[in-house]
Amino acid sequence: MNIFVGNLSFTTDEEALRQLFEPHGQVSSVNVIKDRDTGRSRGFAFVEMPSDQEGRAAISAVNGVDLDGRALKADEARERPDRGDRRGGGGGGGGGRPPRRDSW
Repeated sequence: MNIFVGNLSFTTDEEALRQLFEPHGQVSSVNVIKDRDTGRSRGFAFVEMPSDQEGRAAISAVNGVDLDGRALKADEARERPDRGDRRGGGGGGGGGRPPRRDSW
């Protein structure tokens, strides 16, 4: 089960989350999401637990718990909606009317 954990303090790291979740079952991975430019936490993470039953128990136990001064929000992660091909699109281009010949 993939668990979304929100409202994290910017100082909360993977190890702190692992220690919080492990009493409720096996933790496969913990991933605090970081800003790609600054490397600073974006305030949320994903915790992967192989057992759905243990995952649900962890969500119940952890949701609302204070960690590093913040009340955590824990819920089952939802699949990200398909946003299509993100490479293309847009383009710009002048728009409007063509330049006047006598304006040179």
